[in-house]
Amino acid sequence: MNNIDSEKIAWDTHYDLYGSGARPPIGELDKSATLAVSASLQKPQSNGSPIDGVGFATPPTQMRPLSQQKERPKQIVPNDAPKVALYELVAKDDVDMNHQMEPTATPVSPSEDELLEGEVGWTEALSHPKLLATGLCYDIRMRYHSELDPPKQRLDFHPEDPRRIYHIYRALCQAGLYKDPQFNVPTIEKPLERIQARNATASEICLVHTANHYHFVASTAAMTNESLIHLERMHDSIYFNPLTFSSALLSAGGAIETCKAVVSSRVKNAIAVIRPPGHHAECNRPMGFCLFDNVSIAAKVCQADYPEACRKVLILDWDVHHGNGIQQAFEQDPNVLYISIHVHDDGNFYPLGPYGDHMHCGAAAGLGKNINIPWPTKGMGDSDYLYAFQQVVMPVAYDFNPDLVIIAAGFDAAVGDQLGGCFVTPTCYAHMAHMLMSLANGKLVVCLEGGYNLDSISKSALAVTRTLLGEPPDRIEKTRPTKSGAATVDMVRVYQRRFWPCLASDPKSSTKEGTMHGKVGLRVEDALRAYQKQQLCDEFDMMELSVFRERISKSFKHQVLATINYADAVPLIIFFHDPYHHQTGQDPTIGRLADAELYDTLTWYREWAIKAGFAIIDVNFPNHIANADDVDELMYDKAYEHAKRIAERNELAIYLWENYIELNDSTAIFFMGVGSPAREIVHILNNRETFFQRISGILLLLDASVPLLPSVSDQNTYYLSKWFKQNSLVLVSADHPIWTDHNGTGVKKPGKRFGAVWKSEVEGGVNDMLEKHREQVVEFVGARLGGNGRGR
Repeated sequence: MNNIDSEKIAWDTHYDLYGSGARPPIGELDKSATLAVSASLQKPQSNGSPIDGVGFATPPTQMRPLSQQKERPKQIVPNDAPKVALYELVAKDDVDMNHQMEPTATPVSPSEDELLEGEVGWTEALSHPKLLATGLCYDIRMRYHSELDPPKQRLDFHPEDPRRIYHIYRALCQAGLYKDPQFNVPTIEKPLERIQARNATASEICLVHTANHYHFVASTAAMTNESLIHLERMHDSIYFNPLTFSSALLSAGGAIETCKAVVSSRVKNAIAVIRPPGHHAECNRPMGFCLFDNVSIAAKVCQADYPEACRKVLILDWDVHHGNGIQQAFEQDPNVLYISIHVHDDGNFYPLGPYGDHMHCGAAAGLGKNINIPWPTKGMGDSDYLYAFQQVVMPVAYDFNPDLVIIAAGFDAAVGDQLGGCFVTPTCYAHMAHMLMSLANGKLVVCLEGGYNLDSISKSALAVTRTLLGEPPDRIEKTRPTKSGAATVDMVRVYQRRFWPCLASDPKSSTKEGTMHGKVGLRVEDALRAYQKQQLCDEFDMMELSVFRERISKSFKHQVLATINYADAVPLIIFFHDPYHHQTGQDPTIGRLADAELYDTLTWYREWAIKAGFAIIDVNFPNHIANADDVDELMYDKAYEHAKRIAERNELAIYLWENYIELNDSTAIFFMGVGSPAREIVHILNNRETFFQRISGILLLLDASVPLLPSVSDQNTYYLSKWFKQNSLVLVSADHPIWTDHNGTGVKKPGKRFGAVWKSEVEGGVNDMLEKHREQVVEFVGARLGGNGRGR
């Protein structure tokens, strides 16, 4: 740092951020600054917007090199100054302020443009994107937002570490992609071109946020350290210091200037290495490390400033966390398509709740313009993300045909990021960026969001930037998605095809009239169940059990079958299972039933049960519900549909218990749950006191598609948990998330309220588990019958 003392740095920072007028010490109320904030909502601020037709204007607030600054009286910094913000400036890996703050982007004119090949003029360059440079936005002042009260152990940094952006910047320079004297000379013909960040104006920020929110964040600049530390504890995953507001203004302004540079064709594409991040910030509150929603603000500014050139915007959010702030900002906007790929874990992953599930598709005029691809668990990798792009993201993006593409580029799904827990490689990030570059005539902006492993974000951002510059991505070897990943993407594709005909298996057969306002055709799973019903009736002499409950009878037609002796004095086994077409040999990467061999792995168990003298009740739980009044009504309330589906499944389970099972003459009763319907068995256990008194045993087979194991409810824990543990066999696939050591403390076996849980050797779906554990199931049943369970 050239031995610059910390007091001078603190004062120089304040001087450059707030001007050369009155200069109260940091932490005291600056009345002039307060008046400026209030006035900012009355008229737009002019602090460095780009000059039309030329390069980038230098913002008046840009920090000047110390060698060029005028001599001014030394100011003593108070004891409560943000020392933690200062330590970053003197860290050994910091950049030299003298050259770091020098403007590197110069106005471009036809006579001076050495980047363009030959003698091509500026106007001709606009029609040839390949002749333009790739932009880079970075400003050291965004690092001044840091913790005031960090942990005592220096190695235990807050995840949203100020060094995040510097490590990315350094990686780009060391790779020879940008000219910085401290690092290597650029090794490419057309290096990155600097885009200067500036402060976003109040009017720009209030395109997304309320005035109260803006004033709240602005007020932190005048608070004492003690007040800021107290404020941090009152908010959701956010910290403050007196320079937080200025860093947030630069972050939002950097995103704006980067997007405007791309839209106006001053650069062909760009990456904005900015912080603090923004996609969690909602209209009226900061959260999740985010203060202002940078990407949303930039998108709205571009739409306002370039109404013809930037009418439609695609925002692709690959941060491992759902971007609730971006979704909220554009939920009713038909001209912004927001697609988020994130870990959801049934609402148990940050930011928590159902807002990031696949059933939130936008509202009002924006209905269909919100697509969430919610992974059921951590651990997703390259093949899952590429499958999501191939099956959902790119088909919809081509159909939408945007004028600008913005990536909310969190790199916390990257290999090595402990918060994300996923395994996306730099090569995969490069492939996703490469695919998006085919849209909007290549007008692509990458804005940094999350990513908390310094090595991972550096390598990932470098790979993406190389792709922006025109380098082809490296090859990815493993391209077959996991079963849970493929199931999630297929679920989203099926759900979204009512809005996007391109997602239908046969686009010609799915029109807006046919899917949104017309009759819904026969679902594949219903057709297969009808076929299966006929087969079971012929082979095992089974019949259909009627469901005389108006609310659920339509949804479960043909779904409940039984042998004719189901009520006799013989042992009874009840199979609860997922739809027939989920139990297939179909390769999810092929995606066509015509290429798959359908098979039913429960057939062996039915044959064994019949041979052993059991009666059978076979219950298929469909993935969709039917509304007798209006099939299309449900699409307008996605959360309601999900809740209703769960409620109907639970209601069917209780109905079957009370009407067909509890009062019959069975000598022994076994329940066998395969996949997600295992939850309905435990639901009966939790809600009917007589259930455990009549049941001889419960068998559950669960794979990673059911991330949360069903368990005895809290109010029944003491006596029912003990019974469940002693009278169950719960087989869980080896790749299930419960066997993952998430926090480094070792894998703990689930408690007794989850039953007698055993780790299967099988890494895969329940079909493989059913074949693997035949002997174990037979022995479990036989032990409770007093025999071997193998028949008469």
